[in-house]
Amino acid sequence: MRGGPHVFDDTAGGVLGPGAGASASGPGLIRRRRRRWLRWSAAGVGALVVAAAGGAWAVYAKLDSNITPDDAAAAELARYDKERPTSLVKGAQNILLIGSDSRSGDGNAEYGRDSGTERSDTTILLHLAADRRSATAVSLPRDLMVDVPECLRTDGTRTEPMFSMFNYAFQVGGSGCTIRTVEKLTGVRIDHHMVVDFHGFKDMVDAVDGVQVCLKEPIRDKAAKLKLPAGRVTLDGEQALGYVRARKSLGNGSDTDRMDRQQGFLGALVNKVRSDDVLFNPAKLYPVLDAATSSLTTDPDLANLRGLYELVRGLRNIPTEHVQFLTVPRESYIYNANRDQLVEPEAEKLFARLREDAPVAVTREVPPDYGTNTRNTTSGSGATPAPTFHGNTAAEDTCG
Repeated sequence: MRGGPHVFDDTAGGVLGPGAGASASGPGLIRRRRRRWLRWSAAGVGALVVAAAGGAWAVYAKLDSNITPDDAAAAELARYDKERPTSLVKGAQNILLIGSDSRSGDGNAEYGRDSGTERSDTTILLHLAADRRSATAVSLPRDLMVDVPECLRTDGTRTEPMFSMFNYAFQVGGSGCTIRTVEKLTGVRIDHHMVVDFHGFKDMVDAVDGVQVCLKEPIRDKAAKLKLPAGRVTLDGEQALGYVRARKSLGNGSDTDRMDRQQGFLGALVNKVRSDDVLFNPAKLYPVLDAATSSLTTDPDLANLRGLYELVRGLRNIPTEHVQFLTVPRESYIYNANRDQLVEPEAEKLFARLREDAPVAVTREVPPDYGTNTRNTTSGSGATPAPTFHGNTAAEDTCG
């Protein structure tokens, strides 16, 4: 066309005048501004999406890198795989939770001299039912006398099999030796394990803004650095560590009493973590995840966020009354009152229930026939009665 470029007006169905599209006013300018706004808006949204994705990936990478894979334990267990018990129920999971008293690492030296060794200050066998409707946490006393198998030391030498206290296994052979000791003791196949130290425990409690417990009387314990009033008290990480570790000044001074205290605290911690205030608040959830994964050593399958997510995904809907804590039936060792031994046949009955993924029941009172009480915890006629053991559930109020 002559007279300069023409612009087609698709709204009017005709041709605008020469150069009309470049006019400083009119429909052309409006459309150009709209297109420019849309381009910048799309670019802005895209930038936000990329930034959010990058931020999410940075968070994921940070949490993922917190976890340390326990390759040494994996190699030790593979070496003795033919000796290990087999899993009897598909879908059921058994996880060994080990609280290490290591003085090495950030923030741990204040709890004692680092001798280069560490012991299992707390060990819990956590059984997750195949239907993920219940979870049972069984405390194993550190002073329990057990058969510890031949194990690999950190210097590459091997120990001789020994009848000794349970926490000796972790001291000489780490988590691999502890797992093999537990499997020989219980006949339960350990599917996964986690090791956490003092620092990780404290951070977890602080990340949820403390955990509330009920104290029947005031606590004054210089060794545990505790000075607390009676009644409902919210413990921070440092106080919680002293509370669950104190032995001489609280209760009757026994390890069994200390494990009861630990179980009550863990139940309160479960309730706090599962509360809407934590799980649905990103500002609080990230510190919890960061604390939970920091100072954490696991088997290689769990040493990443995906592995941990797959493990805990089915646990979100377990009612707190079906999260049970109990101590393996024990009594004073016949040759040393400061050591423990299993109460049989009650202990074997408990281990058999775990192997078979069968239910157990707990009560705060010690059953008169330990492990043989047949209180029925399932509804409907013909239901199999569950034996009752000394323990509590996460739903119980520690002030009750």
